[in-house]
Order: sequence, then structure tokens, then C-alpha cells
Amino acid sequence: MEDKTIFWDFEKNCIKLVEQTLLPTEYRIISCESVERLAKAIKNLEVRGAPALGVAGGFGVALSAFRHDDENMDGFLRLVSDDADYLISTRPTAVNLSWGVKRVLSTIKDAKNPKEARDIALLEAVAIAEEDEKMCRLIGKHGADYLPEKCTVLTHCNAGALACYTWGTALGVIRSAVAAGKEISVISCETRPLNQGSRLTAWELSRDNIPVKTITDSTAAYLMKKGEIDAVIVGADRITHDAVFNKIGTYMHAVCAAHHNIPFYVAAPSSTFDNINSESDIIIEERSRDELAFCGNKQLMPDSVNALNYAFDPTPMELVTAIFTEKGVLKPPLLKGELVPESRDI
Repeated sequence: MEDKTIFWDFEKNCIKLVEQTLLPTEYRIISCESVERLAKAIKNLEVRGAPALGVAGGFGVALSAFRHDDENMDGFLRLVSDDADYLISTRPTAVNLSWGVKRVLSTIKDAKNPKEARDIALLEAVAIAEEDEKMCRLIGKHGADYLPEKCTVLTHCNAGALACYTWGTALGVIRSAVAAGKEISVISCETRPLNQGSRLTAWELSRDNIPVKTITDSTAAYLMKKGEIDAVIVGADRITHDAVFNKIGTYMHAVCAAHHNIPFYVAAPSSTFDNINSESDIIIEERSRDELAFCGNKQLMPDSVNALNYAFDPTPMELVTAIFTEKGVLKPPLLKGELVPESRDI
């Protein structure tokens, strides 16, 4: 899949993105002409996935710069900074969003005037997007070497092109392996409650003619027991020295994979690494009860019953076989404060 998930419209100076909640039945590009509309898209998962959120954060700062006309630089920077804080608050667990926002914001601090700030912000945001594609290609190249010539891979949620600028992280590894001539088939967990696996991952892979079957999340352990899964590959929304934070259900797959001696791989860019915090410091996003209580117009729960709807869970690092990054392959354990090495192969 070579389409761009999120990109800048240079004619209208706004953000355009694939509206992912409409998939798989409708493929539509929408425009975000205000920071408020972008924030809504992020909150509603119209754009999602750690690398894509990093790109969205960068473009979001550029969009803010283009929408404010205060010729006083102090006032201009204050308005853009407020928008930046607002964007970061929309998804607290995913580190890439704040990384992209802060990276672009830092480049305009010394601009002489708002026009120069706009030019600098857009240039940096575009650089983040282009770097993301290069990083995904490298992640794919490094990870593909670890897959057998013929295998079945389990993946959870969507860490594909739709979660990035293009190509993908976990699915980028699969795409790179297929491009190298390996015979890869995929088991895509549906990923309740929003079904990113069945709606997005299966859609991407079928579009690329890569064999894929969708299962309920709770089927994974049974297939592992039957010997029908050769490896698990997932993405990540944040990686601390002691845990990988990914879509809820990832920890369950890691435990089952360890029990059945199946390698559990994580594919993520270095921007996903949080070198300051530990697992216990991270706020796990809790989402609306309605995501569990309703499927479209169909009510699935009694009104009197509450719900726990965590968006992510932390997988302990001891359950991770390896982490594929654009800089190489990392083997846990990781030290707190350790930057991603240029290369540390297994």
C-alpha cells in the first residue's frame, strides 16, 4: 500500500488524511482546516497509530501557525503553543504525538516573524513525514530477516501503512519479507472493541494480495497451541525500558506466545522510545463506555452496567524477543535512559 495516510495540501495549506473509521467499506480523504478539526480526528481515531500521530502532531503545529495572524511574535508563539498543548492532550499514552508536536514547535522559537515561523514549521513537518517512510522501510528490512522463508504471523490491531505515513511498522516487516520472496501469511486479530484488525489490517493486506485471515482476539492462544502461529509481530505506542505499550490485548498475546515458545516481536521507530519514564509512570488512556456498549445502533450491554475500556496495556520487556527499529534490532533487557543504539543485533 503506497497511499499516504496523512499529508499536507499545499494549495489550501491544510491537512488531509484517510478517514479510517469509514474503512473497510468506504475509502475517503478528508480535510482538517483547523486545529480543532485535527484534534477531533485524533480523538475519534479517524487518524491513529503511533507514527501517524507523530506526523499529525508535526503537521498540527504547522496548521496552527498558518491559522494565526498575530504579528507580535510573543503573542503568535503563545497561541501556537496553546494549540500544541491541546493536541498533545488528545492521546496521552502515545508518545509519538507529543514528540512530533514538540519537534516542530521547537524549530519556530527563534523565527523572526510569523511568516518565517510558518515556513519553518511546514518544512520540519514534511521532514517528519518523509523520515517516517524511510524509517518504516528500514524497520521492515531489519525485521524481515527474522522471519522464516515460509511462516504464519499473528498481528494485533493495525501497525500498517494506515498507522504511519505509509508502508507500516509491523506490517512493514511483513511487506518487506514478501518483497524479499518469502511466503508469508497473516492472522489478523479483530482487535475489539473498534476492530482495527478486521477493518484496517485485513483491508490493507488483502489490498496488497498478502494472504490474511481474521480471528477473534480470544482465538489466538488456541492457534498457538495447535502450532499454526510461527511468530507474533506488533507495533507500539510507547516503549519504556521495562515495557511495551500497545493496543489492549497485546500483553495477552505475549504471555501466550511465551508459553508456546513462539517469538514475540515489536516493530517501532526510535521516536516511540520513552527514555525517561518507567511503566508505572505512564497514564493508560481509558475510552468511552459506548465503544463497548454499542455496535453501530445495536446495544450490547444493559444500561445499568459500567465498563472498563482501556485503550492500551503494557507488555513486560521480558516477554519481548526483539524490537525492530530503523537503527537496528534490539534485544531486551533495556536500561533506563538508554538511547536506541545505532545497531545491537541479536
